[in-house]
Amino acid sequence: MLTLLVITCAGTFAGATAAPAASTAGPLAKITVEGNAGEKPTLKFSAPFSAAKTIHTVLVPGAGDKLAKNQKVTFDFVVVNGRTGKELGSSYGANPASAVLDKTHVSPGIVDGFLDATVGSRLLVAVAPKDGLAKGLSSSGVKKNDTLLFLVDIKTVRTPLTRATGDAVTPPVGLPTVQLDSTGKPTITVPPAGTVAPTELVVQPLVVGTGPVVASGQTITVHYTGVIWASGKQFDSSWDRGAPIDFAIGTGKVIKGWDQALVGQTVGSQLLVIVPPALGYGATGNTSAGITGTDTLVFVVDILDAF
Repeated sequence: MLTLLVITCAGTFAGATAAPAASTAGPLAKITVEGNAGEKPTLKFSAPFSAAKTIHTVLVPGAGDKLAKNQKVTFDFVVVNGRTGKELGSSYGANPASAVLDKTHVSPGIVDGFLDATVGSRLLVAVAPKDGLAKGLSSSGVKKNDTLLFLVDIKTVRTPLTRATGDAVTPPVGLPTVQLDSTGKPTITVPPAGTVAPTELVVQPLVVGTGPVVASGQTITVHYTGVIWASGKQFDSSWDRGAPIDFAIGTGKVIKGWDQALVGQTVGSQLLVIVPPALGYGATGNTSAGITGTDTLVFVVDILDAF
């Protein structure tokens, strides 16, 4: 994904605090989990631990809503290498992680674990090598045949929009034009070559949503496509990746043009945002995306959720 975005998520834990617990069935019975729900846990087991298929168990049932497919769940986690017992990562003490419960984007075994749980639950998931998550952690010393152990505390669940929805707005003549396909994915056509790009930030609503107003410091969920004004070339699109993204808004986690454009808008809105270089990647540009230090950027952004 383009470095325009830093994905973070936040939420409020909703569930019961529980005493230290251990899994009680199958291979996961070999793992003891110490620590209360909502606090960073410790996994104790005799390494190496391996699983031929991804398995899970609910260690502590939550008191909240049951999770369902295609919902967005936020959670704290610890991930441990089953072969070495080494901790590979944790969200405790930082921003919680998030995922859409869709097996085309998230390991099916992990999705199955979430779908057996409720908000506030504590899960233990052993992800087998065949599910391929180890490949993405090779830089951390993980081998392709390693089993990964995830301890998860489920914090919140939401059902975001899948595309902008609200009152359509006709933009003024002279701006880039936007066509949507049947899924809502935009195609952006820039003005003819030689047309001078705006020197100030342009925020043009294409659809005005009826949802809550986005506030600085919130985490928002968006779909977006970005092109370069001078060439019309697309350099990034969440639509092409098949999933929207989350990030904190108004806090410097994204380019300045986005922080300024999206705060104060409403959930459900679709915006045409034209970002001059100073509010984008500045004089250095973004070489990996083909963006120079003088490029004006054009985005279409669907605001799907804010929390």
